Amino acid sequence: MKFTIKLPDTLPRMSVESLLSDVWLVPKKQRHFLRTKKHVRVNGVLADFSDIVQGSDELMLVFDETDFPVRTVAFGDKNLVRVLYEDEHLIIVNKPENMKTHGNSDGDIALVNHVAAFCNSPVFVVHRLDFETSGAILFAKNQFVLPILDAMLRERQIHRTYHALCAGHFQQAQFVIKKNIGTDRHDKKRRIIVAQGGQTAVTNVRVLKPFPSESLVACQLDTGRTHQIRVHLASLGHAILGDSLYRGRKSSRLMLHAKHLELTQPFTNKKIRVTADSESFEQALSPRKQRQTRG
Repeated sequence: MKFTIKLPDTLPRMSVESLLSDVWLVPKKQRHFLRTKKHVRVNGVLADFSDIVQGSDELMLVFDETDFPVRTVAFGDKNLVRVLYEDEHLIIVNKPENMKTHGNSDGDIALVNHVAAFCNSPVFVVHRLDFETSGAILFAKNQFVLPILDAMLRERQIHRTYHALCAGHFQQAQFVIKKNIGTDRHDKKRRIIVAQGGQTAVTNVRVLKPFPSESLVACQLDTGRTHQIRVHLASLGHAILGDSLYRGRKSSRLMLHAKHLELTQPFTNKKIRVTADSESFEQALSPRKQRQTRG
């Protein structure tokens, strides 16, 4: 596996080691492979980790098959993939509702298998969306960039904004929910708010449009816990419509959609922002918008 990366013109002078560890967040194990095997070249010349690189230099990184064991994956249907952004290292697609991000067993075909078919090679899940949730979702196209994107997600360098239609109205136009989340011991599928223990969870909420008995809100995640938005809104008495697990009002679908995804491409420094549309989400909103307009 070989990667040739032209460094962005704006990159300041730094050592190869600083570039790999501090800027690109390459894990220690991968840096060890590159260093001990002398698999780094700068502008075609074999380079040490202490060598200096700068903007417009061309960096070549080589990994052996033993560095990244071959991974087999079942291919799905490439025609089910709606691409929002793609380059050599990553792909962002628009997930439909009622589709798994990844399967629970080897024979379970899910979105990751469809994306693999589209790319004609295995892809790797960076973050997941619930079965019922639609919208923008990010996959790594190789095992080199995967831990880098994982680190960016942990460091909050990947921003995800969801739209949700929930019950009732809010007193504030913008607020933050900070409540720890744990597993419901009576139902392993459900998550609950816990006073002690659990996982830290932070959701930033902004009201986009109030309807007579509901509100359309934008939620941005500081953390990515299972069912985080669903549990947080339900804990305030504002369950998302169509969310039977958390006692939401009936709807044609779960009214939660990953609308925007933003990140900086780790190697090119390109700013990426995608917007995902959902016909079914808009169809469910449409009668409410029409009634509001007539009113």
